[in-house]
Amino acid sequence: MALFSSEQIIDLVSSHPIVPVFYHPDAGQAQAIVQACYDGGLRVFEFTNRGTQALSVFTQLVRYVRENCPEMAIGIGTILTPEDAATFLDAGADFVVQPVTIAAVGDVCRERGVPWMPAGSTLNEIYQATLLGADIVKVFPGNVVGPDFIKAIKGPMPFLKLMVTGGVEPTIDSLSSWFRAGVTAVGIGSQLFSGQTADPAVLRERVAALVQMVTPFIPQPA
Repeated sequence: MALFSSEQIIDLVSSHPIVPVFYHPDAGQAQAIVQACYDGGLRVFEFTNRGTQALSVFTQLVRYVRENCPEMAIGIGTILTPEDAATFLDAGADFVVQPVTIAAVGDVCRERGVPWMPAGSTLNEIYQATLLGADIVKVFPGNVVGPDFIKAIKGPMPFLKLMVTGGVEPTIDSLSSWFRAGVTAVGIGSQLFSGQTADPAVLRERVAALVQMVTPFIPQPA
């Protein structure tokens, strides 16, 4: 079962706004990557449902995180059906992320009391997802819409909580452009894990540097 309340996870996303998006078919490698991200200062992790080993690895990963990374919320991404949502929630997912918006998946998440993060790439899609009960809306693909799109839609709808994924680079220029535009968080996938950062020690240092980069953009408690 999920370890955190919905409110706690939304707070974690807001206060630790870099979310790794990752899949690997080997449980040991996945655990090493999650540990490196945790040691580097991240507290939210999205494992994606993108391979035949996804459920098995995720189940092992949840147990590992509970024992070794107690402050980390671990969710499942690339969920396309309510049945898959229920299966991964049974395995311990703390939140569910979609590349699209499917109301029935949102229904499952509400029944289980976990955050639902569906996706949209137009203002109408994003607003409809919010009306359906999305806790945070994933803006995907970010490289298609760009930071100016975020800035434009946040003007009339400043209440939107948005996590942009796709095309976010692990650089100060990329991160600052998205956060200045008004996103709540960013999801970073292959750009974070490419090259030498497949080495957990290198990844840990890279993550720690990224955490420092985004610190000025994290809202402070009133």
